Amino acid sequence: MKMLIPDFDLILFGGTGDLSLRKLLPALLARFRAGDFPDSFRLICVGHRVMKSEEFIQLVTEQCSQYIPQTGFELKEWQKFCAHMSYLGMDARAAESYVTLRQLVRPDVVRVFYLSTPPALFLPICENLRQSDMINPEARVVLEKPLGHNLETARRINAEVGSCFSEDQIFRIDHYLGKEAVQNLLALRFGNVLFEPLWRREWVQDVQITIAEDIGVGTRAGFYEGAGALRDMLQNHLLQLLCIIAMEPPLSIAPDAVRDEKLKVLKALQKFDEAAVAQKTVRGQYRKGVLSGKSVPGYLEEPGVAAESRTETYVAMVAEINTWRWNGVPFFLRTGKRMAERRAEILVRFKDVPHSIFTEHASHLVPNHLLISLQPDEGVSLGLMAKTPGDGIRLHPVELGLDFAEAFKKPRMDAYERLLLDVLRGQLTLFMRGDELEAAWNWVDPVLGIWSASADEPRPYSAGTWGPPAASALLSRYGSQWREEI
Repeated sequence: MKMLIPDFDLILFGGTGDLSLRKLLPALLARFRAGDFPDSFRLICVGHRVMKSEEFIQLVTEQCSQYIPQTGFELKEWQKFCAHMSYLGMDARAAESYVTLRQLVRPDVVRVFYLSTPPALFLPICENLRQSDMINPEARVVLEKPLGHNLETARRINAEVGSCFSEDQIFRIDHYLGKEAVQNLLALRFGNVLFEPLWRREWVQDVQITIAEDIGVGTRAGFYEGAGALRDMLQNHLLQLLCIIAMEPPLSIAPDAVRDEKLKVLKALQKFDEAAVAQKTVRGQYRKGVLSGKSVPGYLEEPGVAAESRTETYVAMVAEINTWRWNGVPFFLRTGKRMAERRAEILVRFKDVPHSIFTEHASHLVPNHLLISLQPDEGVSLGLMAKTPGDGIRLHPVELGLDFAEAFKKPRMDAYERLLLDVLRGQLTLFMRGDELEAAWNWVDPVLGIWSASADEPRPYSAGTWGPPAASALLSRYGSQWREEI
């Protein structure tokens, strides 16, 4: 049953930015076309450029059309959507600029302030919204990453935004939590009895979480040089996926019930010292190579990258969770750019059967596994052993697969579409709480500090490969292999 969306004004700061044009406006259009929005909703896009609303709409029409599937871009529907849209050019730091904005927002509807801006603008925007009396009990603020550079800056963001908005009004967005397969992981774990008895150290050998990109740093060198793969991807996306895999069953699907359990996982992560960083982490940096038959440059040759940069474009590390359920089970996390293919997935590998009766075919036996694919396709597959057809008993691995698009015959909703609907409904389950954010940084910070103090360079790997050889050696010390090597 479709939940009704209340009437709303969505004020999008950074309305002319890349994220707005590529993701947010196309996601809002899709939900508008699906009939999810009330007839009188309004979208106010805010940017620093001075232009009329008509000019802005012409700009976004030209830019957004390339990010909307042809089947989803119909001029008449787009024009109807744009009729709800206006633009305001203003200085987000200047209090006087908010006089006009206050005149535009309506007093009796849900107000969503979406901050698709650098974190340095979070405080001035929130403070000016507060001083201009635009934050009412129905107001919400959405924060896009990066949510801090380290624990200290994350705490500062929490304190600054928290001085203007209550915690239940703050939506820290992580688009990976909006993916269909991630939410199906919740359903898989807590809506079925099948896996729970096996979801523990007695039966799980290890867990691999991978987010691999085939693209390079592109035009983001200015941001990426100060971030790197650990801050950009692992501290948020991979750790959130880890929490959902490892958390205890919550009392309900209520926001704080789920987020309380995720926080327990983050607090139970084994901290890193200098010896552990040397033994359990690998950082790499891509060199020139070949992808899809084309030569691509190395990271140091990308525009805007310092000639002697030590910024990592690849990270692999072992996370260990000090709980009764997971003690002794390694969680292998990796992310990187310019890798062999674009892939995001979670692989749960189970242990061997305690005693095999198929001793003659022992070399063919493969432990069971559960593969949750997040991108490019979303689905779940279970790896089992089955008898091959014919005389005698010979076992062979087979996959029982669930393709969500094929199984449900429904259009797949984009992650931002789903999360924007949750913001409008005031549903916080799929958004990070402030203490979650700080706990994640608290675990990552020692690694960043030790890397920074070390004279070691990131390990090189060729573009189009799966990362430096040291990442394979890391798993081999635990008697394991990455999925593509199995």
